[in-house]
Amino acid sequence: MTAQQPALRDVVLGAALLAGSANVIMQLSRTGVGRGVVESKVTSSGLFRHPFRRARTTLTYLAVATMGTDADRVTYRRIVNKAHAQVRSTAGSPVAYSAFDPNLQLWVAACLYKGFEDTQRAFLHSRPERHYQEAAIFGTMLQVRPDMWPADRAAFEAYWNEAISELRLDDEVRRYLTAIIDLEFLPPWIGRPFRRFHRFMTTGFLTEPFREQMGLRWTPSDQRRFDALVRGIGSVVRRLPARLRRFPYNLCLWDLRRRPGLRTAVAHQ
Repeated sequence: MTAQQPALRDVVLGAALLAGSANVIMQLSRTGVGRGVVESKVTSSGLFRHPFRRARTTLTYLAVATMGTDADRVTYRRIVNKAHAQVRSTAGSPVAYSAFDPNLQLWVAACLYKGFEDTQRAFLHSRPERHYQEAAIFGTMLQVRPDMWPADRAAFEAYWNEAISELRLDDEVRRYLTAIIDLEFLPPWIGRPFRRFHRFMTTGFLTEPFREQMGLRWTPSDQRRFDALVRGIGSVVRRLPARLRRFPYNLCLWDLRRRPGLRTAVAHQ
């Protein structure tokens, strides 16, 4: 990559975590994804039972996808696949789904890319579409075939617009997501002080179709406050050294690599 075209790893932002819950809402708005999470039997890393372990798992996936080596990706793919093998619909599920469904994974990857675009523009004032082709790794690291990733940014926009026109949130998934917005997965002494701020930032990073699905109120005054806050955060982020700017993603990647037993165990699965 040239100086004019940095690699995806060079624009990883820890500040993007401020949009994390908004991205989860986007992902789970697809019925198969939402039901898969709500009905999941994988309790070892469930958000409401083990919030910090769940956060580490998700952040490590993103860190490996954007900054990892091929070996890192092979390792983490096997870890994720082991968990995903338990996520599939049952006879009582309202829709059929499987965590190995490449079309559902494509939707999740598309949401991750949209979140990447939104936070890059908000905090760095950059042109995130430069990284569009690289961002296919969000899906191809798992079961999404490279040819499934829309060919260019215009094709992606067509895919996105068609997909969001078909989104339908059921009540159970909406309640689950509302609990995330209100930080109910955290101990009260952590969640309550930050609940209002978290709800505000989450709503701000959502576009109207998702706000409407969630029943979230947003006014022009809210938008002005949000824009001012994001500008202020961005002015700080742009001055940070790369190592601090990427935190905590770089920490998660270091943590994965420091566990040699993990690679050994995965290699023998």
